[in-house]
Amino acid sequence: MHPADLVVVGAGIVGLAHAVEAQRRGLSVVVVERDERAVGASVRNFGHVGVTAQAGPALELARAARTRWLQLGRDAGFAVAESGAVVVARAPDELAVLGELAAERENEVQLLTPAELATRVPAAPDALGGAFLPLDLRVDQRRAVGAIAGWLAGRPGVKFRWRTSFTGLDAGVVRTSRGPINARHVVVCVGHDVDRWFPDLADAAGVQRCVLHMLRVAAPAGVRVDPALLSGTALWRYGAFLACPSTAALRARVGERQPDLVAADVNLMLTQLPNGDLTIGDTHHHAVTVDPFRNEHLDELLLAETARLLGVGHDHLAVRQRWQGTYASAPDDFLVATPHAGARVVSVTSGIGMTTAFGLAGTVLDELFS
Repeated sequence: MHPADLVVVGAGIVGLAHAVEAQRRGLSVVVVERDERAVGASVRNFGHVGVTAQAGPALELARAARTRWLQLGRDAGFAVAESGAVVVARAPDELAVLGELAAERENEVQLLTPAELATRVPAAPDALGGAFLPLDLRVDQRRAVGAIAGWLAGRPGVKFRWRTSFTGLDAGVVRTSRGPINARHVVVCVGHDVDRWFPDLADAAGVQRCVLHMLRVAAPAGVRVDPALLSGTALWRYGAFLACPSTAALRARVGERQPDLVAADVNLMLTQLPNGDLTIGDTHHHAVTVDPFRNEHLDELLLAETARLLGVGHDHLAVRQRWQGTYASAPDDFLVATPHAGARVVSVTSGIGMTTAFGLAGTVLDELFS
């Protein structure tokens, strides 16, 4: 059997991004996935492609990925909404951070008065204003990954090996539970499980698992949120906001007045699914091996803060589903390592896989096939 030009291990969004990029370049591709469909971080997220909040290399990758998402939506037949994101400011220091970023990126950040904010999203009565980030995208995270895989499977030169576990890597050969696959090049995209097969690489990069609490709730009557809706907690999580002079004082203020938010490392935001339900979250806990037991008080914290953000009563948020998300976390945004010539191990280690994967894949393949 002739070797595939590229074998991709993992059919989550990072793996699929590499398969899409390889197919676009006319390469033959085999995708190996241990499950019968993607069930990990790629379907457990907000479906938010958060371009503007990134900084440095992540920003350039996010801008490139945005173009790919729009094209894939047309090709694979799923909706990609250019609905942007809204950040709600409920304190003067939050407004200050947004103002500082707007001054730096005037074409990407539009400041909103309270009245303008109210025309875009339902917001708490204490909202002082906010910002609109028009470059951000919204996708249906529960459908998009499957739609991309289905579209790819119908493209020339692309094959999927579902329910096939990756067991190891030799020069020119990918070992699997269903036998070896010959490969000229290999990209291993197994997210937070990188330490299962490449523990030394994971240890050197400081990879841990980041566990998130997230919920799906029925939207209160009349609530419609087309953009992603972010709260002030986002302002100390993303690179673009972290670079603003006022961010440190903002985090210190929240740490004094709402220490539970800082202790749970909350990034309070929400997006709306096509049926109207809201995806809300999330908390963050880092460990190499995570505790399997959920703490109910974290869900209650998210529900209470979401009710405050929307300006509704807690009892207006009926929970339909609860879950834990898990992604790879490390000091750097990305892990791209070379176990041997012709192979790369790739993980997005900062929770921005949906935002950057389709930009990252191009840079990896440029270098791998150079």
